[in-house]
Amino acid sequence: MSVRRDKALDGVIDAALAPLMAGAPPKKIGVAVSGGGDSMALLDLLRCWGRAEIFIASVNHGLRAEAAEEVQLVANYAAAHGLHHDSLTWQWDGTGNLQQAAREGRQAVLRDWAVGHGIAFVALGHTADDQAETFLMRLARGSGVDGLAAMAAARDDGVVTWLRPLLEARREDLRVYLLVEDIAWADDPSNADTQFDRVKARQMMETLAPLGLTHERLVQTAAHMAREREVLAYAAAQAKARCAWVMDGDVVFERGSFEALPEATRLRVMADALCFVSGASYRPRFRALAAALKNEAATALHGCLIVPKAAQITVTREGSAVRNLHGEVGDTWDGRWQLVPPDGLICEGLRVAALGETGLAQCEDWRASGRPRASLLASPAVWDGDCLVAAPMAGQDADWRAELVPERSEFA
Repeated sequence: MSVRRDKALDGVIDAALAPLMAGAPPKKIGVAVSGGGDSMALLDLLRCWGRAEIFIASVNHGLRAEAAEEVQLVANYAAAHGLHHDSLTWQWDGTGNLQQAAREGRQAVLRDWAVGHGIAFVALGHTADDQAETFLMRLARGSGVDGLAAMAAARDDGVVTWLRPLLEARREDLRVYLLVEDIAWADDPSNADTQFDRVKARQMMETLAPLGLTHERLVQTAAHMAREREVLAYAAAQAKARCAWVMDGDVVFERGSFEALPEATRLRVMADALCFVSGASYRPRFRALAAALKNEAATALHGCLIVPKAAQITVTREGSAVRNLHGEVGDTWDGRWQLVPPDGLICEGLRVAALGETGLAQCEDWRASGRPRASLLASPAVWDGDCLVAAPMAGQDADWRAELVPERSEFA
C-alpha cells in the first residue's frame, strides 16, 4: 500500500525539512529509533522520503528487560530494508534525576555515534502531542518564556543538528499510519505509569480539552512563547554588546549599565554569563538567580562566583568546581582553556589542573597580574606531581600561555 494513501501525513517530512535545508538535503541523516510508535513512524517516513541515506541508532538504557526486544524490532526493520542500524548503550550511574540523566545520556551517545559516522543531522520523533505535554509540565513547574517556548524544528548544538520533522503530526495519526503500512512497534509500559509527569500531563489533557485547552491551543501558545523568546534573546544580545566583555575567561559587566537593564533582560544576560563561564548547557533556577543578583556579597551559583564591586560585576569560575579537574598539556581544560608550552619543551608527565590555594601560595607576584584572586584560584596551571611548573594567569613562568578556545572567548 502506498504511503501517500495516508493523507494525514502526506508530505510531512518534505514540508518539515525543506525549509531547514534550503532544498539541498545532506547525503546522510541519522534517526534515533527506540522501537516506539513515534520513532518507527518517523523512520519509515524518512525512508520513503528517500532524499538522503538513512542511518539508524537505538539506545538501550538498560532500565527495562523489554528494551532489548524493542531494539531488536528496530534491527529487524533495518535488515528488511537494507538500512544501517547500530544499537547503543547507556547506563545510569544512580545520581540525579533519572529521566533527565537518561535524556542527557541518550543525547551524548547519539552525538558520539553521529560524529563517528560523519552524520551532521539526527532526526528525533517528537510530535505535536509532546509539544503540548511539555508545555503543561513546564507550566506546572512555574517556567518562564524559555521553558514554555515550543521545541524547535531544528537545533544546532555546534556538533550535530537535531531535527524534529514530526512536530506538526499527532500521535494518533502516526499510529494509524503504522497500522495501514503494517509496521510493528512497541508500546513502552512506562507510558501508562502515573509516577511520571509526562503521563500525568497526558491524562490531564482529557480534562482540559473541554475548557478549550486542546492540544492545538497549547501548541499555539508554545509557538507564541517561542517568538517572544526570540525578542528577549535579541534584547539580551544588545545588552551584552553595551555592558559586558570577556576578560581572561571571566565575564565582566559595567555595573551601572547592567543594573539599568529591565529585570527580564538582566536575569537573562546573567544566566547566559553563568552558562558561558561554567560551560553548563542549562540555566540556573530562577529563584537562585534572582537572589544572587540582590546579594552584595560574592555568591556561588552554577559553578561560578558572581562578584559585585562598586563599578563592575564579575562572573568567574568557582574554584571548587574545578578542584578535581585534571588534564594533559594540549587538552582543552575545563572546556575552554588550552595551555601552550614554550617551543621545544617536552611535556610528558605534566598535567593541567586548577591553580588553587596551594599553587597561588607559590606565586609571589600574583597581584602584579592585576587579576582577581578568585579568578586565579580557578585558573589553569601546569603541575609536575605536586610541584607547580607554570601558572600563566598568575604571572608564573611567562614562557607558558593560557589561551581560551575561540568559542569561549567572546560573550555574544
